[in-house]
Amino acid sequence: MISDFEMRISDCNNRTEAKHGLRSDFGDRAKGMSKKSSDQFLSHFSIDLKSALRNLKSAIVTGAMLLALCFSVEAQQPKKVSRIGYLAPGDAASDSARSKGIRLALRERGYIEGQNVATEYRYTEGKRDRAPEFAAELVHLKVDIILVTGGITNIRAAKNATKTIPIVMIGASADPVEAGIVDSLARPGGNVTGLTNLITELGSKRLELFKETVPKLVRIAFFYEPTSPNQTLELKEVQTAARPLKLSIQPWEVRDEDAFEKVFAAVNKERPDGLHVTSGPQMRTNRKRIVGFALKSRLPSMWDNRDFVDAGGLMSYGADLMDSYRRVAYYVDRVLKGAKPANLPVEQPTKFELVINLKTAKQIGLTIPPNVLARADRVIR
Repeated sequence: MISDFEMRISDCNNRTEAKHGLRSDFGDRAKGMSKKSSDQFLSHFSIDLKSALRNLKSAIVTGAMLLALCFSVEAQQPKKVSRIGYLAPGDAASDSARSKGIRLALRERGYIEGQNVATEYRYTEGKRDRAPEFAAELVHLKVDIILVTGGITNIRAAKNATKTIPIVMIGASADPVEAGIVDSLARPGGNVTGLTNLITELGSKRLELFKETVPKLVRIAFFYEPTSPNQTLELKEVQTAARPLKLSIQPWEVRDEDAFEKVFAAVNKERPDGLHVTSGPQMRTNRKRIVGFALKSRLPSMWDNRDFVDAGGLMSYGADLMDSYRRVAYYVDRVLKGAKPANLPVEQPTKFELVINLKTAKQIGLTIPPNVLARADRVIR
């Protein structure tokens, strides 16, 4: 027969194992004890077990509190917010497509405006002499990197303002080596690297496409800013490329905003067959005026990049802008992670796009040849 004491021991063992996954062998040792001794043994064991459980519970609670505190402290640590300086010609409205494209490209790499990056924008609004002032402001703000568009003039202003803050060119239109901005494309040296967009080198291809699109094209009005070295180079390139195509280039200088109306009136008297426009600060800021003039005069127009075609220009041929913006984000990512501009090669575009606005073609009464339309990378209908 199993005594009452043995049954109590067995029951205690079972409950201990079920609740705590522990085995207890004190039952064997308790067998044969007197009733009084067994009661004392059980009493001491129960007290020890409760004490152990209390200590275990206390340790678990303390550990959980310490872990929560660690996470809380870590969460409260301020995240590093990198500051990006952005120097551009024109104004915020005319530059919105580019700045938005760069923000999206940065987001793809994990850089989100207002969270881990903050951008300081400076626009020269077509006034080249303001570039040195704004570049100096960005340096004074101690930004971590400066993005520069607007050609060699703006790039040189940024370079003159700092020899230490990394500078990334966003499509230098002139040869940065020839301009003295970098030592070489492969090894820039100094604190400047980035993209060159070969605007001047693409003049011949643009004229070929323009001629193919408008077979009767002979005389082309060419709008440019004479104070821009980039645009002066582009004019020479276009004039050279025009000769074998039997095209005549008529240069028209646009020095400031007030010059547009006079130029428009003079061009109307000359009645050219087409209009070729550079992408300098004045042209960007006043692109709606130029597009409006071309539409009203029923002039086919060729542009350097698609932003102008989005605004109503007929066609453009140039570097793929979205691809360029992604490459800018690549440079920003590398620099913010510690890479030196001196060791990051300057890149030339590898992707180009032909963009045609069919709505504009219809508005000016032009039929785009099927073979040209078939080669377009993007068509606005």
